[in-house]
Amino acid sequence: MATYAITLNERSAKGKALIEYLQALGVLITKVTPKTATKTRIYDPETGEYMNDRAVRDIEQALDDAKHGRVTTYNSVDEFFKEMGL
Repeated sequence: MATYAITLNERSAKGKALIEYLQALGVLITKVTPKTATKTRIYDPETGEYMNDRAVRDIEQALDDAKHGRVTTYNSVDEFFKEMGL
């Protein structure tokens, strides 16, 4: 058994026909939101996590940090390098 993700226009005649055909075959059809549809499930055996799940979590953390003012801004790259000691 395998899981496949396809995108189709369910409003078109061909899209409706394909959905009806797959349902007649007994294929399990799950409608997903655009956010979940973009998640490809790439498993990283070293961490035991799916890579995109980790990336999404990191992006959400960065947005939360920016929202709550936990970021540092610099006027120039030189200012950044000076603070880093480079």
